[in-house]
Amino acid sequence: MKEITVQFCWIDSEKYGDLELPRYHSALAAGLDVSAAVCEPVVLNPGQIDLLPSGFSVAIPVGYELQVRPRSGLAIRHGVTVVNSPGTIDADYRGEVRIGLINLGHEPYLINRGDRIAQLVLAPVTRAQVQLVTSLDSTSRGDGGFGHTGK
Repeated sequence: MKEITVQFCWIDSEKYGDLELPRYHSALAAGLDVSAAVCEPVVLNPGQIDLLPSGFSVAIPVGYELQVRPRSGLAIRHGVTVVNSPGTIDADYRGEVRIGLINLGHEPYLINRGDRIAQLVLAPVTRAQVQLVTSLDSTSRGDGGFGHTGK
């Protein structure tokens, strides 16, 4: 498995240094779990969106991005997910990583300091070279959109 170095830096080590840096929780995990860096517990009510601090910034190598994804157990059991999933952290961003969560469940969800709230997946970036043409090649699908193939 290929490994790429990604540098993390606490925004304020005295305030956030007690938290775990993002880390893999199993040998073949694709995502680094991110902990909530909240100072006080946060209640995320049904339908509510909140932007939660991670306490760190990150330097991603050129040619890569970090994708912010939901944690499956949190989403399935409680309906709490990343609102802009997957979110993208670009290689040139140096501000605090913050996690936008939404509660799609039916009950309020309590988030405590250190709770694992999302995961980060390092992914290669391929950039598109935009080219304007007068027409596109045809395919058997054509312009068939959402649901055109049936159930």
